[in-house]
Amino acid sequence: MLNRLRPWVRNKIDNSLFRLRDQDPGEVLLTMRRVFIVPTRAGLSFTALLLLMLIGAINYNLGLGYVLTFFTGACAVVDMYLTAKNLASLRLAPGRAAPVFAGEAAQFELQLNNRTTHDRYAVWVDFHGPAAPRHVTDVAAGAGALVLLSTPTARRGWLRAPRVRLLTRFPLGLFRAWSYWQPDLAVLVYPYPEPDAPPLPLSGAASEDGHGQVGLDNFAGIRNYQAGDPMRHLAWRQIARHDPALGGQLVTKHFEGGAVAELLLDYAELPRHLDEELKLSRMTQWVLEAERRALPYTFRLGGDALGPALGDAHRAACLRALALHGQERAA
Repeated sequence: MLNRLRPWVRNKIDNSLFRLRDQDPGEVLLTMRRVFIVPTRAGLSFTALLLLMLIGAINYNLGLGYVLTFFTGACAVVDMYLTAKNLASLRLAPGRAAPVFAGEAAQFELQLNNRTTHDRYAVWVDFHGPAAPRHVTDVAAGAGALVLLSTPTARRGWLRAPRVRLLTRFPLGLFRAWSYWQPDLAVLVYPYPEPDAPPLPLSGAASEDGHGQVGLDNFAGIRNYQAGDPMRHLAWRQIARHDPALGGQLVTKHFEGGAVAELLLDYAELPRHLDEELKLSRMTQWVLEAERRALPYTFRLGGDALGPALGDAHRAACLRALALHGQERAA
């Protein structure tokens, strides 16, 4: 029961006492006012030991006991300052966040810059949560460090980076210093592609085999293999006649004809009884399939009409429209 109550109490304290701004735009400097520090279990035990040493020195009137007690206490005070200083004056900046599909882990790049003359050791970084941070890094003086944090995704649209917690116990582990940072960073989550989506709505467009519903499929000859050619088009008889030792190479069959119309991916043409998210997932799968088969396609979704085109830019624009359909276009 205590183990379940402890994370809840910790979250309540964090949200009430250490509430920061909703978002920190651009680069952020960790000042001392943003660094919190408390003793660890080892620190509490060390404090109890100091009290016992002080009581013993008073009871037996030991001069050396006083010296040892106050010297050890001074070392603890120095450790408290160094622990807080290990985080203070660090500069935090958001990095990149590549789009992902729903269900995949979104990865956020975070930069830790140290423009001081002191090295920073054992800085733990992770998204805020009940568990302890999982990523540790050192930041050399006058240098920077890149940390890659990941979080699961469940739905399409913009996913804002969770609040980040930085923690350190360096150098002696008697104190734990930590700070929070809300990076100005978001990742675009595309709809999850439908696993068993129907075939592409081909109406006169060429298929992967070079066959079309309009016109004839004409065998045009043999040519050298090119990256992306279907395996079923490999001319195995000609390949078997070529000796690799004599410079033989892969060859593939070439077809002409059949491509007399453009591929149209229209959201309005999908069956009306389908769920909206299922429709978006199917359109996502069709976009990926058209790109894989190198079929130029026109994309229509609501007021968005893109193409006909093909390539990374066209693919990204279509997937972005699917991810933000019915949502705000800004993060």
